[in-house]
Amino acid sequence: MQKEISVASVIIKKGRDMGFKKNIQETFSFQPFDGLKKMIEGRGVKVDAKPSVPRPVRLKKEEVLTDEELFAREMSGVKEIQEFRAIRVGSRKTSLPCKKGNRESEALTALKEIVAGRRAVNLEDTQEYVEWINGDFRVDITKLLHEGRFSVKDCLDLHGMSVEESEEEVESFFKEALSKRHKCVKIIHGRGLRSPRGPVLKETLIKRLSGKYRKYVVAFVTARQCDGGLGALYILLK
Repeated sequence: MQKEISVASVIIKKGRDMGFKKNIQETFSFQPFDGLKKMIEGRGVKVDAKPSVPRPVRLKKEEVLTDEELFAREMSGVKEIQEFRAIRVGSRKTSLPCKKGNRESEALTALKEIVAGRRAVNLEDTQEYVEWINGDFRVDITKLLHEGRFSVKDCLDLHGMSVEESEEEVESFFKEALSKRHKCVKIIHGRGLRSPRGPVLKETLIKRLSGKYRKYVVAFVTARQCDGGLGALYILLK
């Protein structure tokens, strides 16, 4: 009888011990998200057991390039322009209108300086300037002749003569110059400022030099200011 009681006590004791351990395991193994996981999976959504951890980003070592390599990399794909047209951009300036009084005053001042000899006159810019060249010779020879590069060997003054008298004197002058083999001569014809018909002697002389005496003449041009200016001609002979 006592043996049966002791066996029963042992069984009860083991049962109590096992129940206590089960309560402890249930208490410390509580997982509230298990039910949520089963609910999500029941709807067809796959839940990973472990969250994915992003891989660490490896920074590449910075490349050290030369200036030439950097330029080549930046210019890659750039096409060369075959035709380049330069565009000239200029600032647009508004010119102020000149007053009439100022222009007249400047012209009068310039005229006074020319008369007084303080300002040189560019004879080439005047309407009375004359130059002619035989087609067989250099074009720039008239410039050299006008600048006085050739020494004047003889001179003829036609002032006060009629047209007929001037023609006779010019013919005689040419014969003598050619016989003496003069290279450069000067003829003063005047400007005809006091003549009602204008510079008649000048016009007649030009016709003779470019016509009748053409075969003897290389070129002729208006003389320098110190040698008669618009009232005289340098004549270069062959």
